[in-house]
Amino acid sequence: MKSTKKDKDALKAYRERVQWILENSKNGVFESPQDRQSAVERAKKDIGYMVKRYFSHIADCESGAFQIQLAKMVRRNPTFKGFAEWPRGFAKSVWCTIFIPFWLHINGQTEYFLQISNSFDAAADLLDDLRAELEANEKIIKDFGPQKTIGKKWERGYFITASGLIGRALGIGQKVRGLRVGNKRPDLCEVDDLETEEINGNPARQDKYAKWIERSLIPTMTGKYRRLLWSNNRWAERMVQTVLQKKHPKWKVHHVKAYDPATLESLAWPQKYPKSYWQNQIEELGTLACQAEYNQEPHTEGKIFTDNLFRYEKLPRIDSYDAILGYWDVAYSDKDTADSNAVRIWGRKGQNYYLVKSFVRQCKMTDAIEWMFLYSATLPESVSLSFHYESQFWNDALSMSYRTVRDKYGRDIPLIRDDRTKGRKYDRILTLLPYYQQGRIIYNTAEQSSDDHQVGLAQLKGIEPGYKCHDDGPDADEGALDKLNRIYVPTDKNNRPTAGGHRRQTRY
Repeated sequence: MKSTKKDKDALKAYRERVQWILENSKNGVFESPQDRQSAVERAKKDIGYMVKRYFSHIADCESGAFQIQLAKMVRRNPTFKGFAEWPRGFAKSVWCTIFIPFWLHINGQTEYFLQISNSFDAAADLLDDLRAELEANEKIIKDFGPQKTIGKKWERGYFITASGLIGRALGIGQKVRGLRVGNKRPDLCEVDDLETEEINGNPARQDKYAKWIERSLIPTMTGKYRRLLWSNNRWAERMVQTVLQKKHPKWKVHHVKAYDPATLESLAWPQKYPKSYWQNQIEELGTLACQAEYNQEPHTEGKIFTDNLFRYEKLPRIDSYDAILGYWDVAYSDKDTADSNAVRIWGRKGQNYYLVKSFVRQCKMTDAIEWMFLYSATLPESVSLSFHYESQFWNDALSMSYRTVRDKYGRDIPLIRDDRTKGRKYDRILTLLPYYQQGRIIYNTAEQSSDDHQVGLAQLKGIEPGYKCHDDGPDADEGALDKLNRIYVPTDKNNRPTAGGHRRQTRY
């Protein structure tokens, strides 16, 4: 068959990879046969050591605890089915397509590795990385002998090593019936980077591929070892992997978040990404983008509160509103799964409502209170701003937090309890919808790109029947508008208050 340009490019890339491995995998340390054998036995037991010994040219830092944890899970369970939902840049593919398959093979737990991706070429590119290591890695050759041998398959997308490892690449949906070499059938299937934007936008295709995994791919494995390993970060609400996860709740979802968004602590891989790295990423990309890419908290377009309802304008002067106030939706915990502390500053002028400023963060109560103190200090003397919160939240913890901040600044702010009886939260938030539909809610153009505003907006978009997202920003919005409607003084056409000093006409 005549080679295409794509074939030639792939071969060129493979040869360059082999040459790079030859140059970077050399081991100049002398070892006696006994020392070498001891090292091999240790590598079989300890994957962290195995990565150091054979793949230090790839791994430029210490392995993360989460990576080692998943590898051990896979090895312990001969019928493992699970997902490496790791953030972008956390070496999902390297671990799941090179390190773990190689580790299982040297432990005698895999002989036929099937690599799957969204196309044959994508799968073959992944498999070629493992093939190149087996061909050119000097450390592997010294410990296990040459793996490329004359007379055995050694081509793009298909190889058989001297030690008996078979590697095949397949695109999603390709025929898998009859996949065997002699008496060997696949015993490890790895699905990597399957979800393209094209697939993600087509639920019917997602369901079709999920069914292919269940009814075609998994049944090709018939022996003692029948493992399915899936590497893909969760960047959308609905993916092929989430379809499978819902249908198979016992399959392992190894979901890793890069950092705690509230504190930038609890780092998943501090050996590679220190706290300063995440601080810079958040500054460059914004909170929502980082949450989606690195903490895998995707957000989809709203079904009720849609983009066409959101109106941005330059706001009136801060001292020109008929009424202005802040509303705080309190959260006690700063854990990454906890609610946010949401403080929203709303003003009303005429029949319109203006979102002036936002604070929506997973943080300690003291952080929210301090923000209120600092914001109120920026206002001119002609503006009197009170902050309201639900009375049910006042307790010793909140009182102590308030006193801490008050003592720090040596003054008070008007913090007022909202004692109204509230109905179901979803129904209350839906009362905002008519205001949006009538164009009476206006957002501050100057705040459009701020993280706090975007987080609150994302929460609002997520409000729909049965929603599971955080709702702290919208809840604070509803509280603020309810309060504005209760205290608002209407004006006549000359912008004069009609309350007070008005004599009712006497009529008979």
